[in-house]
Amino acid sequence: MYFSAAFILAALPFLATAVPIAETPTARSGVAIPIAKRSTLHRADGSVNAEVLQRKVRSSVAKINRGFEIYERNTGKVHPSARNLKKRATSGADSLTDDDAQLWYGTISVGTPAQQYTVDFDTGSSDLFLPGSTCGSTCSGHTLYTPSKSSTSKDIKKTFMLKYGDGSSVTGEQYTDTVSIAGLTATGQTLGSAKTYSTGFESSQFPADGLLGMAFESLSDYNANPLFQSLIASGKVADESFGFYFASSGSELFIGGVNDQLYSGDFTTVDVTTAAYWQTTFDSISVNGQQVVDSTAAIIDTGTTQLIGSSSGIAALYAQISGAQEDDSLGTGLYSIPCSFNTPLSVTLGGTEFTIDPSTFNLGPVSDGSSTCVGGAAADDDISSEFWILGDVFLQNVYTKFDVGNQQIGFATLA
Repeated sequence: MYFSAAFILAALPFLATAVPIAETPTARSGVAIPIAKRSTLHRADGSVNAEVLQRKVRSSVAKINRGFEIYERNTGKVHPSARNLKKRATSGADSLTDDDAQLWYGTISVGTPAQQYTVDFDTGSSDLFLPGSTCGSTCSGHTLYTPSKSSTSKDIKKTFMLKYGDGSSVTGEQYTDTVSIAGLTATGQTLGSAKTYSTGFESSQFPADGLLGMAFESLSDYNANPLFQSLIASGKVADESFGFYFASSGSELFIGGVNDQLYSGDFTTVDVTTAAYWQTTFDSISVNGQQVVDSTAAIIDTGTTQLIGSSSGIAALYAQISGAQEDDSLGTGLYSIPCSFNTPLSVTLGGTEFTIDPSTFNLGPVSDGSSTCVGGAAADDDISSEFWILGDVFLQNVYTKFDVGNQQIGFATLA
């Protein structure tokens, strides 16, 4: 299984654990969690593995599509953007580790006595799952969750099955237990104990033990509060928001507010259009000062690497980049660009233009020693011209505030 997120070349995997912070009975102002990044995008020689990249695009789109189905099941309503996807068969910080650029992961603790696990922090989903004690060989190398060893674990007698765009899946049993993140504790938190991991979740492909979704309850396959909403409900955070900072080093997830040392100026704030995904509307996308995409709905997803849009929108974007071309050798929807690429791109949200650094848009050479590189935007035929996904190619260039209480997203310039 592959999870999308931004691509960074030549980064080596490392795990960063959160510094334990004693919890107080009152709401807290925020804590930081170091986070790490991991990817199989690049080959040993540093070139881009196009097959992996194409799977990541398909997986991101399929994840969004699956979430629309969960939303309809949970609410009885069709998500307003579902028509845009075609069906296809108190504060604190938790550091993020930059591991090459496929998923962002950090540390939580679960159970009584508490045991630490690494999880992928994904704003494009809403559920927490861990490999269970009865999981087979594909869970080898992961830290296993054993409900019988936790005095606060309760089997709620429900099963779950999560399917992903590349055919991977996770199945198991639902439990409630005590879950802590950066010293902030939720009791009775619903989580999945996996009985099976498909091969894509093997530790060689997926270094985190499990996944922690950070979108809204309406996307929960368990139809239960995500962890951060549980912390809000129990009064553990004074600020009902969290912030993400992605970088080659020092990345972090800040719980219960934002880290004002990592951004400058004021936030540009946009409304969440439907409390499901972190979905909003951007004003435009421009390349070299030329507007190429008009106002469009978009999901802000830490679990997606590239900018993903319609074929027409992506073609318009690359038409403004000298030497860019759709490259059949890379796969459908992927484009090559000159490795000397230095064209300014920007996304305008809430009237503010945010620049995408060419170094984050350039994913790396198509082969060892090539002067041709892979571009950071991809087309997918399952997305209509009205819908985009903004992943880490964009998010690495801003500090992002996800405000649950006000159902808003804020973007600020990096310090």
